[in-house]
Amino acid sequence: MSLQAFRGEYLSVSRDPRDDPDAVRHDPDGLLVVENGIVVARGNHADLASRYPGLAIQHLPGLIVPGFVDAHIHYPQMDRIAAHGEQLLDWLDRHIFPAEMAFADLAHAQRVATLFLDELLRNGTTSALVFPTVHAHSVDALFEAALARNMRIVSGKVLMDLGPDGLADTPQTARAQSEALIRHWRGRGRLGYAVTPRFALTSTDAQLQVAGDLLAEHPEALLHTHLAENPREIAAVAARFPEQRDYLDVYDRFGLVGGRSVFAHGVHLPDRSCARLEESGAGIAICPSSNFFLGSGCFDFAQADAHGVRLGLGTDIGAGTTFSMLHTAGLAYQAGQMRGTSIDPFRALYLATAGSAALLHVGDRVGALEPGQEADFVVLDSAATPLLARRTQGVSLAERLFALQILGDDRAIRRTYIMGQCAWDRDMNR
Repeated sequence: MSLQAFRGEYLSVSRDPRDDPDAVRHDPDGLLVVENGIVVARGNHADLASRYPGLAIQHLPGLIVPGFVDAHIHYPQMDRIAAHGEQLLDWLDRHIFPAEMAFADLAHAQRVATLFLDELLRNGTTSALVFPTVHAHSVDALFEAALARNMRIVSGKVLMDLGPDGLADTPQTARAQSEALIRHWRGRGRLGYAVTPRFALTSTDAQLQVAGDLLAEHPEALLHTHLAENPREIAAVAARFPEQRDYLDVYDRFGLVGGRSVFAHGVHLPDRSCARLEESGAGIAICPSSNFFLGSGCFDFAQADAHGVRLGLGTDIGAGTTFSMLHTAGLAYQAGQMRGTSIDPFRALYLATAGSAALLHVGDRVGALEPGQEADFVVLDSAATPLLARRTQGVSLAERLFALQILGDDRAIRRTYIMGQCAWDRDMNR
């Protein structure tokens, strides 16, 4: 038996506080007890410490929250972050597709995967749903690097038989390579598989049907794709599929809308789509940084909430401009403000942790630091910068958390822990 104990200030939000104010759990002087990487107890230090006499206790300075869960991010795009001058479709052609072609080289994929996962840890992200490329070995490179770090990563080969030369597969290779990857990686470490058609415009009807068949045959897999991100993209989808009622209906036609479907963006959705998302149990990964950067728009929280749509939060690197889920939570607040909805800082934390974990169907394992869950957590430093230190001095917990979301970034991550083991230490990596 390997027991560890961590003393400090704990904050988690296990359910959407909009619906359940009791979901916010705050232990000002808390104790977290971990056995073999799993939380076995959490509570007030004064009440809990006597149950573990003689156990060495590590003191963690700062605000401790669950490890961040990024519900939508592209690892091959990290080298094209901050690429100037285009909206979505032109940006893909000019910046992204050329960058992804380089992943035909396995060694390149391995180098980028290593750097990518280290960047996630530096920003406090311990779990993520990740787009690779059309190349099957881009999944292998990512999963191998994730295994080495014991991270919870979900990914799957991109399907795009209408992609440009160098990035196009076929319905047959899409099926064969996806099935081989599922067989090879099933049950290994903390990994999960997602059937990953890029979006409706980059796959033929035959390949979209292959994606639906794969989901039906592998019920443990997620569906990960893009939906209703940009007005020009939406118009192009409507022109190609005139018989479908809306963008989501295209995916529904091929069996891609279900309880394990994660759709990135959903910026421009008709009410019919929102009702269908709620009915099916599918959810949206909100990506405010990317939506701002590409000029796509602002997510409509009021519409989604009115229909009870499940939500998570994603950075969407490389259209997204920050790996920081902490800062992305602050950007979600700003996106809400643009549509007249004020997002509570505790709800923003929920979206970045337990909300995204639920969307990825790993909410029983990560996201809330409750007993039985894996001990992934982050130590936040409210004095990481002089401005943060000044702004958070003597304020309420809600105001301190909000300031961290608006003013914080990777500098506010003091340490990142994976199953009770320190995987990133800011002071050791300066």
